[in-house]
Amino acid sequence: MARRERAVYIISVAAELAGVHPQTLRTYERKGLIKPSRTSGGTRRYSERDVERVRLIQELTQDEGVNLAGVLRILALEERLEAAEERLADAQTEIDRIRSEAAEALREQARQQSTEIMLYRRPGAIERHRGAARSRR
Repeated sequence: MARRERAVYIISVAAELAGVHPQTLRTYERKGLIKPSRTSGGTRRYSERDVERVRLIQELTQDEGVNLAGVLRILALEERLEAAEERLADAQTEIDRIRSEAAEALREQARQQSTEIMLYRRPGAIERHRGAARSRR
């Protein structure tokens, strides 16, 4: 678990770090804006990420004039964006892996056949593949 995800702060400490009253944290929880962890005894525990989220909520409501329903929508969109960015990064990693495997397969094929691999892109445009070995004949 990442350090910012660890729920370590009790409500009074989290409220002080975020610059709000503890009742504000309870209200935000009730409205679904934050979801603190709970100990086995039911005590709320806040993470650094929760504190950052409360600061963002305060900024949106006080500085930007967004109501809590709007904040909830903004936060949901940010979560969707983060998830999409993670999926994109995973997909890019997979693309890089497949490209590497394909390049290695092309090199191996060229090595076995001792011929050049030519790419045909459009009529009249034939070019030697950059990763392919030259003919050894």
